[in-house]
Amino acid sequence: VQFVESGGSSVQAGASLRLSCAPYGTTSEIYGLGWFRQAPGKEREFVAGVKWSGGSPVYSESVKDRSAISRDVSGYTVYLHLNNLKSEDTGVYYCASSPRRVGSPVVTDYEYWGQGTQVTVSS
Repeated sequence: VQFVESGGSSVQAGASLRLSCAPYGTTSEIYGLGWFRQAPGKEREFVAGVKWSGGSPVYSESVKDRSAISRDVSGYTVYLHLNNLKSEDTGVYYCASSPRRVGSPVVTDYEYWGQGTQVTVSS
């Protein structure tokens, strides 16, 4: 499977964005779908995750009160809604699939990654 992320943009602090993660190819081996972000000079950081077959999403402490995961009507495209954006939310946002884990913050638990979409928040 391949993932294509989109929806990143340059915005002012306090704005909202909806990031999209669209899979292409076989999705049968996806158990968990995760969102990560990576700021310049920092390690990739878990943001949110959801079980591919459905269930309650998991959010990191840094975004849990300002974010939500949803899906389109087909159930394949996964959205990450980010509200009240802050400068520390700046980074490249990636979605990735795990064959065994849901909501894991460990990068190596994820097998397939998209190319990322840039979010820049200016204060």
